[in-house]
Amino acid sequence: MRLIQFEVAGGARRVGLVDGGLVREVQDAASSRELALAAIAAGQSLAGYIESLGLGEAHDYAQLLAERRVLPPLDHPDPAHCLVSGTGLTHLGSASARDKMHQHDGEVEAGMTDTMRMFRWGLEGGKPAAGQAGAQPEWFYKGDGGIVVRPGADLPLPPFAEDAGEEPELAGLYVIGADGRPYRLGFALGNEFSDHVMERRNYLYLAHSKLRCCSFGPELRLGGLPRHLAGFSRIRRGGEVLWEQEFLSGEDNMCHSLENLEYHHFKYAQFLRPGDVHVHFFGTATLSFADGVRTRPGDRFEIGIAEFGEPLTNGIAPVADALPPPGDIGRL
Repeated sequence: MRLIQFEVAGGARRVGLVDGGLVREVQDAASSRELALAAIAAGQSLAGYIESLGLGEAHDYAQLLAERRVLPPLDHPDPAHCLVSGTGLTHLGSASARDKMHQHDGEVEAGMTDTMRMFRWGLEGGKPAAGQAGAQPEWFYKGDGGIVVRPGADLPLPPFAEDAGEEPELAGLYVIGADGRPYRLGFALGNEFSDHVMERRNYLYLAHSKLRCCSFGPELRLGGLPRHLAGFSRIRRGGEVLWEQEFLSGEDNMCHSLENLEYHHFKYAQFLRPGDVHVHFFGTATLSFADGVRTRPGDRFEIGIAEFGEPLTNGIAPVADALPPPGDIGRL
């Protein structure tokens, strides 16, 4: 079962079930978050709860996408209560891509031994026995719900950015129940969008490089994740394909289990506030930047996996500074 959130005429919100080229409204559902919380309260699976509500009016899916009325498949009415985060060095081959990114004149920075060490920890201990905690992954913060761009829209490029690089990933989508327990709704395609030039200067700039907008969707895939998934990551410039590569995901292509990644995120008490939403990117081993590609405004990203329905597409657009220049901060 695959769901989207979308706007109807007048801006009202709906949750819809994808049915081929149509989207059928879920009865009395304006938010996937509210739908999930109601399913938790009723003691039902999300899919079962949707079936009990029934379906209503049908909409043309292609038209919704073309008119950019499709929203991210999970959000919170207060963006401050949506945490966007991620884990890196989780996929087989991800350390190789990271090393290529950090290579200067044929020599790898000395600090990248830490990357290889952490990757090795994942290979050796990232898939522990059921019910046990394994090796900690690399973890990073991206922002709150205010950094999320809807499917089809442009990803903002701030003037201080040195790069606008795609990261094709899967994202886990979660709500925290009234009992303080995290509940996974399912998964979505994601473009984690980072500044790889900044990160390449020094791997300790990773935290800065991740503080960019991102996008995920358009569809929320309910249920478990297939162990092997093969998709595509593509960049178009002027309507022509500039770069394209297959990307792999699913636990068969990862050095950490999903259960281990989730444990090391939700073990922190501050991430268990009832009603909050979490969007967590699971990492990738495929970057156009590692192949020497430099994107620019006007380019469009396309990320797709057949099992996730329609691909996620976004452009790049420059934006003005959000803050005054250095030294011009008000003092109280």
